[in-house]
Amino acid sequence: MKDIAVCRWMVSAYTGRMTKTRNWFALLPFIMLCSCSTMKFYTQAIGGQSEIWHKSRPNAEVLEDPNVGERVKQRLQLIEELRTFATSDLHLSKKSFGKYCDLKRPYVVWVVYAAPEFSIEGKTWWYPLVGSLKYRGFFAEKDARLEAEQLKKKGYDVFMGGVEAYSTLGYLADPVLNTFLHRSDAELAELIFHELTHAKVFVPGDTDFNEAFATANAEDGVRRWLRSKNNLRGLREYEANLKKGRQVIRLMLDTRKKLKDAYAGTYPSVEAVRLAKQHVFEGMLKQAQDISPQVKFHIHHAPKSWNNARINTIATYYTMVPGFERLLKKNGGDLEAFHQEVASMRKLNNEQRMRILGTPASHD
Repeated sequence: MKDIAVCRWMVSAYTGRMTKTRNWFALLPFIMLCSCSTMKFYTQAIGGQSEIWHKSRPNAEVLEDPNVGERVKQRLQLIEELRTFATSDLHLSKKSFGKYCDLKRPYVVWVVYAAPEFSIEGKTWWYPLVGSLKYRGFFAEKDARLEAEQLKKKGYDVFMGGVEAYSTLGYLADPVLNTFLHRSDAELAELIFHELTHAKVFVPGDTDFNEAFATANAEDGVRRWLRSKNNLRGLREYEANLKKGRQVIRLMLDTRKKLKDAYAGTYPSVEAVRLAKQHVFEGMLKQAQDISPQVKFHIHHAPKSWNNARINTIATYYTMVPGFERLLKKNGGDLEAFHQEVASMRKLNNEQRMRILGTPASHD
């Protein structure tokens, strides 16, 4: 899906802290107390993760396999370089991405977002060990579609999209997946650094904080990597692509603010609220045409699917990024000091973290 590609979605795993086989069994009492639908969800999550484990092979073995294509081998060699750089220059662990898994499908999981029809506050789901997250992920597309349909019947705005990668937060050694090898060198570097950042600092229950930190840290990491290779042309192209992406993001965040204001108004009927909502999205589509062809292309992809849930996918990843960029600058670009200050925020509550980052506690 085009807007997912632009915003480089990454998903933190809902199976995040299950580090060893025994941890699956530690969840059994919880699962036994769940409803049938919840039990089914965790069963598919465990099954999907197990499939990835069983299909994964060490990169070194794959690189020696004559039946593996050269393109895959080239990408694995690049990933080995990125893992080394992540450790030596970015102070990130290289525990993950040492194995390769070909799932023979375009996405590893399908994620469902939801929000009330007249609210920008997204629905959250609670998970053991990682707290509340703003999405529900499924290893089978049909299961995600079923969840989306059930939420629609309850009156929610719903958005569903395929995701190419996710992180188990450093508690498992996540493999390289075929789903993201098609990316350019810079995009692949950003993905690897993003996922490794999740293993560095993760705050249970604060999706916006976690994703914005990973986004800001990964983008800075790509710049450092390109400079280390003296790839100035690649750096210019990367910055240009980020600038285009920021145009899309600014428009969506502005639209989200307009929606919030619209829902705070007084209306004579429900239909009047729906009309106000429709006008906001129509205004966004028109404004996209006036900004640039690139913005128009991404905003006008599946135009009828724009709703509160789809807008929230952008807020989750980008609302707080400027705050983290300021924090890195305040630390003089010292990554260790930056990471330590971010890690120190784990003991704070949501409002305190937002105050430090200069972002309203409502994430708007």
